Amino acid sequence: MILYCAPASPFSRKVRMLTRHLGFEGIVDERFVDTATPDAAFLAANPLSKIPTLITLQGDALFDSAVIAAYLDAQSGHALSQRGDAYFVGQAYEALADGVMEAIVLIIYERRWRQEAKREPRWTAHQEAKITRGLARASQIVVRPGHRLQIGDFSLAAALGYLDLRFEGAWRATFPVLAGWLYDFAAQVPAFEATRHRDSPSVAR
Repeated sequence: MILYCAPASPFSRKVRMLTRHLGFEGIVDERFVDTATPDAAFLAANPLSKIPTLITLQGDALFDSAVIAAYLDAQSGHALSQRGDAYFVGQAYEALADGVMEAIVLIIYERRWRQEAKREPRWTAHQEAKITRGLARASQIVVRPGHRLQIGDFSLAAALGYLDLRFEGAWRATFPVLAGWLYDFAAQVPAFEATRHRDSPSVAR
């Protein structure tokens, strides 16, 4: 299988962690791409030029990260998903953490692609509020009795890791529960450290 991804992308990191944790390392060939200057092979796989994109052994192109995560989980015997109502609760948790990642990325794009004089402070504040509310909800989810490792945890870990990379861990003082949770996640899932961006700090309490 081929995984088109980028080392700094939180959505890519989510999937890269999952491939390692679920036993696909050595089966999935990671190919780093620049979505701003995509090559023909990548565009043939994903005309939207978005990462991550997974090419299966059958040659099918799967995207976005939630679809890829579900596919990898299914291929591993549903190691990270539950049945019944719990399945949909888990899906909502993953969507929450993915939404936090999306809001962070939108802030970064606003800074990267717009000249400072043309940036819209209200837009940035709107995204920051999403992040704050999303992390507050996640703080409640991870301490629920019986919480077990699931795909949403990989999304949340990728989001927090991206905040560490882009905003130097400013979230930690506001969300100490998540800071402790991330430490425990990294200890349980070595793939978190294995996929850490070179400019991102190692996890520590």
